[in-house]
Amino acid sequence: MHFLCTSHALAEGQSRAFSVDGLELFGVRRHGQVYLYRNRCPHRGIALNWAEDAFLDDSASLIHCAHHGALFVVESGECVAGPCEGEQLQAQGCHEDSQGIWLTA
Repeated sequence: MHFLCTSHALAEGQSRAFSVDGLELFGVRRHGQVYLYRNRCPHRGIALNWAEDAFLDDSASLIHCAHHGALFVVESGECVAGPCEGEQLQAQGCHEDSQGIWLTA
C-alpha cells in the first residue's frame, strides 16, 4: 500500500492529484466515499486536468476532461458524454483508515 494523503486533505466534493512511482492518479470524495482513478482520458490517453487538482465539472458532480469535455460518473468512472462515451476511467484500489487514504496494489 502507498499512502496518498490524510483524510482531511481530500474534502467532500473535491478532487486531488497524486503521483506514485510514476503513476499519475487522482482521487474524488463524493458522499463520504473516496474514488481513485488513473489520470488518463480513454479518448486520447492524456491527463484529464489542465490545472492541478481540477478534475470535476462546475457542479462537482461529474469528473470532467478539460481537453475534450468528456464527463465521467464519479462512482463508476463511466463516460456519459463526450468523444469516449461508453468507455471508462481506469479505477485504482483505494482504502481509507484513521491514518488517511491509501493506494492498494
